[in-house]
Amino acid sequence: MLMHRRTALAAVCVAIALLAGCTDAQSDAPEGSPPSQQSIVAGLDAPWSIAFVGATPIVSERDSGRIVSIDADGAMTELVTITGLRQGGEGGLLGLAANERALYAYATMDDENRILRFALLEGEDGVALGDPEVVLDGIPAAGNHNGGRLAFGPDGMLYATTGDAGAPEAAQDPDSLAGKILRMEPDGASPDDNPYPESPVWSLGHRNPQGIAWAPDGTMLASEFGQNTWDELNVIEPGANYGWPEVEGAAEDPEFVDPVQQWQPAEASPSGIAVHSGSVWIANLRGESIREVPLDDLTASNLHEAGALGRVRDVVIAPSGELWAMTNNTDGRGAPRDGDDRIVVLQ
Repeated sequence: MLMHRRTALAAVCVAIALLAGCTDAQSDAPEGSPPSQQSIVAGLDAPWSIAFVGATPIVSERDSGRIVSIDADGAMTELVTITGLRQGGEGGLLGLAANERALYAYATMDDENRILRFALLEGEDGVALGDPEVVLDGIPAAGNHNGGRLAFGPDGMLYATTGDAGAPEAAQDPDSLAGKILRMEPDGASPDDNPYPESPVWSLGHRNPQGIAWAPDGTMLASEFGQNTWDELNVIEPGANYGWPEVEGAAEDPEFVDPVQQWQPAEASPSGIAVHSGSVWIANLRGESIREVPLDDLTASNLHEAGALGRVRDVVIAPSGELWAMTNNTDGRGAPRDGDDRIVVLQ
């Protein structure tokens, strides 16, 4: 397993080192110009997540509720539009994940967040989706702090991140699905080896986690939005408590697990993450960059594409092995450029 530090002194030293000594790969492109990287697709509307069905990229659009597939020429095909979404703020159609049988979507409705499942069908022109089924409901929802990332782990289980939905105390309540990382069977059932009996709760004490990924040795990592002080990268352990709202960032409190890295929100605001070529890659929204954290030193960090793409919502590994990034400049908080939003090839 990857090692991580749990003391406030170590975490503060990491933060100072990051602010003072990390390498920023700045862009030479004029401000506001389209990025120079190869584009997979352009013209997305507030996109949130990328999943793959075979070699086909599937993208969610937060506000429109559309799930679209992307062909090799960058053309989009609408597969379905989810209606009844809660509009405004950070909710809407959020994370996607797929296995060999179904596509899963995380959606903010009027009074709750739900995880939906669509059977994968063969359409005339490629991927088609069956009617939605509710896999898990009752996840608290609000205008902000909905979490929303979905991913299948190396164990074949479906994982989901949930936010505190504006009620911070719920993150410490194991009976609430808010402020948690959840783990479930593909049909939504709670696995017998989860830390809380008959519950999908895998870890607690989260504010608004939006990225999850696994190292080759099975270590689970998650990115998390802080409030005003620290955003976090955490190593996730079953049943562990990550402190919110009792603490934000490293606390040197044995009751809570400290982050392996923390950053000021203006420099980060991390969303999707991926593991690629020996590093964790983290999409930064306010930080308008992509952070690389080497797996063999989770206290180190380099920034890439600083300012070149604007807000970055997701990073993924394509079936080809390429690292892709998806911008998020049309979400109401960015400055859209011609062709935004888009998916580009990083390496």
